[in-house]
Amino acid sequence: MKYGEKEIKAFDINAQENYWPNEHSKNYIITIELPEFMCRCPRSGYPDFATIKLSYTPSDKVIELKAIKLYINSFIDRHISHENSINEIYDALYSKLAPKWMKLTADFNPRGNVHTIIEIDSSKN
Repeated sequence: MKYGEKEIKAFDINAQENYWPNEHSKNYIITIELPEFMCRCPRSGYPDFATIKLSYTPSDKVIELKAIKLYINSFIDRHISHENSINEIYDALYSKLAPKWMKLTADFNPRGNVHTIIEIDSSKN
């Protein structure tokens, strides 16, 4: 196993070192785009690709950029549906960041003439 694969396999999104203190009291939005998300279809095993866009207004914490990259990469060999993967990502990040507001969008590449976009917005929950 190569060093990057080891790092992804051992990664824990809940580890404290993945979150840094937010040093600013004003409201501002952080937007992170991750264009290389990949998981596998739970039925066929075919790869599914998406662009993930995370936007949030931090409260006390922000996520470290390498941590979000490793977390997103940890889905690469998982057999998980579009809906389940995005809900899992949203729940994990929302619970650790406790942001003032957060929106997660997954724009999956078309496969078999179907294009899926999933959006979860904390202001609508």
